[in-house]
Amino acid sequence: MELLNVHNLNVNFQLKQGDLAALIDISFSLKKGERIAFVGESGAGKSILGFSIVNLISKPGYIKSGSIKLHDNELSHLSNRQMRHIRGKRIAMIFQDPMMTLNPVLTIGEQMVEAILSHTDLRKKEAKNLAIEKLVQVHIASPENRFDQYPHELSGGMRQRVIIAIALLLTPDIIIADEPTTALDVTIQAEILELLKQICDDNNVALILISHDLGVVSRVAERTIVMYAGRIVEQGPTLEIINDPQHPYTQGLLNALPQMSLPGQRLNQISGSMPSLLDRPSGCAFHERCPYAMDKCKQGLPEFLFNGVSHVACFMVEDMLEDLNNDADSTYFDNELDEDLDTSLEIQPQTRGSK
Repeated sequence: MELLNVHNLNVNFQLKQGDLAALIDISFSLKKGERIAFVGESGAGKSILGFSIVNLISKPGYIKSGSIKLHDNELSHLSNRQMRHIRGKRIAMIFQDPMMTLNPVLTIGEQMVEAILSHTDLRKKEAKNLAIEKLVQVHIASPENRFDQYPHELSGGMRQRVIIAIALLLTPDIIIADEPTTALDVTIQAEILELLKQICDDNNVALILISHDLGVVSRVAERTIVMYAGRIVEQGPTLEIINDPQHPYTQGLLNALPQMSLPGQRLNQISGSMPSLLDRPSGCAFHERCPYAMDKCKQGLPEFLFNGVSHVACFMVEDMLEDLNNDADSTYFDNELDEDLDTSLEIQPQTRGSK
């Protein structure tokens, strides 16, 4: 059974220039314990999607249409008061910058205990024991000491571990991690990613990872969804997306990884930049940056097609699938014709012998 189901989600921002579409027809599902990732450059709509799921879109943004269901319970129409019973307890979110999340004038322990007391009937001492237990779970050394420290007294990696511990306090069904390793060095980044993966596996918690880095995604996610200009352009098993990307944008993201360039060479990059919501191109939004763009890419939107392994929205892939189907039909017809000829040749001698 699906834990989370998002169907045809549209999120707009109401500005003086008119309604600007930030998310367009976003649909995906998430099973319990599954780890998925949303990938794309800044401006693709990844973070807006994360905020939309927990209904944290602030004005002038709003959910225009679509459905967000958690265990068949619709979330998109709930009030802020109703969503307080969902946020933290059912769906927890890890934000990009821990210093923007943690209150600098409260100790780590005070913030953790407050979160527990606001959602449970535990006593203060029980809440403290639970908080220390979660700090141990995220491999923080001397958790009793860290419990009484302020955020500025911890390193960047330690603060991010605290944020993960806070997300685990109420044993949520889903954790949304929005660029959880952006501000960390490579070594700490690898540790945090491995920690997230281990925690989700041990507690059967589903994970939605938001990232711009396919290298990060490949370590954690089982399924990857690629976004561009507010739309999903490709989704499928992570190994397939990494080893055989179909959409030109996904190919560009993969080629832009540092390990894809030889030492001493310039890093690969996708020409141009993400289009503004104020000036979204007609047709496929990626056509101005795409090396394979055709005239029809500028005029209409490609269908979201299944190629046997993943789903892709690209006219080039659509044409390739059509050619493969035509070749298959032609081969089938030729084989049928050969079989008919063979059969007629076998029957002829019997016919002559019977006369």
